[in-house]
Order: sequence, then structure tokens, then C-alpha cells
Amino acid sequence: MKNKRYENLDKVSTAKTFKDLRNWRKERKSKKKDLSFQVPSVQPQVAFLQSNISEPTITWIGHSTFLIQMKGKNILTDPVWAKHLGLDKRLTSPGLEINDLPPIDIVLISHSHYDHLHYSSIRKLKGNPFFLVPIGLGNWFKKKRFQNVIEFNWWDVQKIGDLHFTFTPAQHWTKRTLTDTNRSHWGGWVIHGDQHCIYFAGDSGYFKGFKEIGQRYSIDYCLIPIGAYEPEWFMSSQHVNPEEAVQAFLDTGAKFMVPMHYGAYRLADDTPKEALDRMYADWDRRELERERLKVMKIGETTRLLP
Repeated sequence: MKNKRYENLDKVSTAKTFKDLRNWRKERKSKKKDLSFQVPSVQPQVAFLQSNISEPTITWIGHSTFLIQMKGKNILTDPVWAKHLGLDKRLTSPGLEINDLPPIDIVLISHSHYDHLHYSSIRKLKGNPFFLVPIGLGNWFKKKRFQNVIEFNWWDVQKIGDLHFTFTPAQHWTKRTLTDTNRSHWGGWVIHGDQHCIYFAGDSGYFKGFKEIGQRYSIDYCLIPIGAYEPEWFMSSQHVNPEEAVQAFLDTGAKFMVPMHYGAYRLADDTPKEALDRMYADWDRRELERERLKVMKIGETTRLLP
């Protein structure tokens, strides 16, 4: 399987040409954007998070990084504390310092892009976690001398303690070097216990898989990206826009939506405020209950409803 290249459902391509990239960069120069807005943050509940073993919680650290506590397990999604991505400086500080984390039991990786898989961050984690990773990415972890690495194909399930972890489809792609495009897979994760079910969507364009995930699981909290969508002619196959994120949430049948993947890095031309404004406008247009939309502050901890 060393030379295998992975694909999306229905073989949907996210490939772009050098000409496409050049046209985007040219288009970006003509735009004037207000970058003054910063996503609000709060002081994290460090002592509580370090000692909590009984109360289910979700804490937004920033971008696609969450600390999820369920059934006595400390779970991290796509841990990235990087201060820069390439030449771009991080726009907001992480909501929780990496040294303030409790010992981590499980790390969930959605795919290999640098804003989701950051070696320096995972190397600093406390504990001896299991790394649950997409198929094709296991060798990268083993070469870095990480232990307890489990690879997943789409729909594979692993039980750890009292929790089940399922790797779910997404519409995206992967690349870390010049030669490894799509050599590992991409996806999201469903964390399922006897009381709560959380769906972490990873990175994805809008696709039919959201409905199938919702049909297979009774989801309580849907953690879904809303940023990095502009220009849509370039990004739409790989990143949902805010309206598509709301539709994807509805497709899953989840009780609550938690937006993510905005405010930390400028990956595309949209701004955090634009993403939030479009999401709120579409939410209200659909006349959805506002209490079902959980827009978290960076560093905020949400205690899960029974």
C-alpha cells in the first residue's frame, strides 16, 4: 500500500493547477480586508480541566484543536500550538497553554496538513497517548518514534476504555512534502459513549457523506469548520463555506453545532468576522433555534448536557 493514493467519495478531485494558484494570489492582492476583528477569548479553567475525570466537557483551544473530556479520558483533536504557519503569524493565542493540559490519553488526527498535524506540538504533550490516525499516516508517526499508533480506514472503529472512536469520510486531500500528495487519507471522527456522541468533522468540502454520518450515529455535538472558504471557486471542493457548514450540521441531525477552523490562521481570503456573520445570517434565515448554535470563545469550556 506504500504507493497508494487515496480518493474522495465519487472520486471528487480537489486538485488545482499552478495557474489556479497564481490567479488566486493575483486576486488576493486586489482585495482589501479588515483584519482588526479577533475571536473573543476567556481565561481557561486550568485547575478544573487538570483534575476533571467525571464531567464531560469540550474546550476550544483554537482552530481545529479541542480538548474533549469524556468517561475519564482526555482527548485532543488535531493538536496545533504553532505560532506561525509558513510566513503567516498566528492571529490569536491558543486558549490553553500546552503545559497546562492534563495528561492526554487519546489524540485524534484528521489529516496531514500542517495546520492539523504539527510535530512540535504533539511532541510536547504530557502522558502516553494513543494516536488515532488516517491510513497511510502511521509510518510518519513511527518514524518520529511515537508509540501506540493505530491507523484507520473510513468507518473503522476502535474501543478505548468506555468510548468508541470511528473514522468517518470527509472531502479533502493531504500533502506534507512535494511527493506525498494523497499518500495518506483524511476524515473526521465520531466519539461515542453511552451518554454523548461528538462528531469532529476535520476539514471538508460539502458532500453527501454528512448525511450518511448522521444516519449512522445519533450526534449530540457537531464540531464543524466554517473558515478558509474564499475564493470559493478555488476552495469549495475542500472547505465548506458558512452556509454549507450549517447545511452539513443539519444533514448530520446533530443537536448542537460548534463552529471551528477560523480565527487562528489566515489560510484563505475570508476573515473570521465574515465567516461568523455569514453563519449567523444563514442560521437566522433558516429560523433555527439560537441555543443550538454553540459559538465558543477561545479557551472556553462547555459542559455537555446530559
